[in-house]
Amino acid sequence: MPGLRRQSPAFALTILTAIGTIGFVDRIVVNALVEPLKDEFRLSDAQIGLLGFAYATLNILIGVGIARIAESRSRIKLTAIGTLLWSIAATACGYVQTWPQLLAARIAVGVGEAVGLPGNQSLVADFYPPAKRASAMSILLLAPPIGAFIGLAGGGYVAQIWGWRWAFIVTGVPGIALALVAWLLVAEPQRGKYDREISDDVPPVKAVLRRMWDIRSARHLIAGSSLAALMGFGLLAFMPALLTRRFGLPIGEAGLYTALIATVPAAIAIGGGGILADRLAKRIPAIYALLPGVSLLLAFPLYGFAVTRGDFALLVVLIMVSMLLQFNYLGMTTGTMQNLLHPRMRATANALTNILGGLAGGVGPVVIGWGSDRLAAAGYAPGRALALSMASAGVIYLWAAAHYFLGARTIVADLEAVREGRI
Repeated sequence: MPGLRRQSPAFALTILTAIGTIGFVDRIVVNALVEPLKDEFRLSDAQIGLLGFAYATLNILIGVGIARIAESRSRIKLTAIGTLLWSIAATACGYVQTWPQLLAARIAVGVGEAVGLPGNQSLVADFYPPAKRASAMSILLLAPPIGAFIGLAGGGYVAQIWGWRWAFIVTGVPGIALALVAWLLVAEPQRGKYDREISDDVPPVKAVLRRMWDIRSARHLIAGSSLAALMGFGLLAFMPALLTRRFGLPIGEAGLYTALIATVPAAIAIGGGGILADRLAKRIPAIYALLPGVSLLLAFPLYGFAVTRGDFALLVVLIMVSMLLQFNYLGMTTGTMQNLLHPRMRATANALTNILGGLAGGVGPVVIGWGSDRLAAAGYAPGRALALSMASAGVIYLWAAAHYFLGARTIVADLEAVREGRI
């Protein structure tokens, strides 16, 4: 219905953020259900970690193919179709009877999100000019922390009252309505409206990969953000279980506290980080890489100290502070990457970076779960074993920070070269 569709950037950003939010709810709700799923299917921590990897497996592979379609076809229609598909799959998780069925259902959620999400950043980039993209991307990327809050807090309490199956069902249904809104009311923006390059030719994947690699700052931003994602997803995957095992919290309270201490500061960091960077960019041009680098460098010792505390109040405060440092890279990195790429490369580049981010997000929980199992087998109490595994994995933040500092060396020159059309 073309007459109903609106070209409003604010409206489109709102709907796309809502879709991203419900997508993250459906992705993260399983983290609130670690303990009941372990009891139901007799799983190890490593098997719990595999649920995240199952989601990522086909998501990252199919996402590239869908992104290629999104470079030349209607991105908003793909978003609507994908949202509908993953919402159905997420709801189906509540009806599984075996561990393999649950794995298959989680893979199906990943497939749906592979169809619905790759073009969203490209859409936002075409609604907003370069000077406002980091801020707009920061709003779009509020979806993960908001979705995590809803999935962890809401999913935990639904599971505590009605059982884990209803947690999947309740969080899966809203995406169907959002799919209809996107299909009927959001218009496709003009590609490259605010960019120097306006060619309608869709570059081959090889050209996109070459550009991402040849621009030195881009490859370091991608590496740094992927490593940071590994830790972020690993932390969220096991935080509710950590609170239950170490402090005896029931599943609903563990989910709520995880939502409060992890996702609220993360939302502030993501939204505030992008806006702050846009405002400081004129005085400190390399801020888009420097601020994430400094933040991740500080996050490493604070996070490791926090998760090993035996005092609940101290752990809560320290985790909240560390979250302000751990997640501010998202909006800045995403907005900067969009500025470094040609308009018809953006959806493909987003899908390619999602391969690394998706693998990292899948590997993080597996690594932490495996470490927890090994430490528990060595004689540590389950809660202590999980805390030590999480703290040890935090060294990856140093690796991520190093890439951001390396990217800061050339990011100013790279952005200038793109603006002038020299690359």
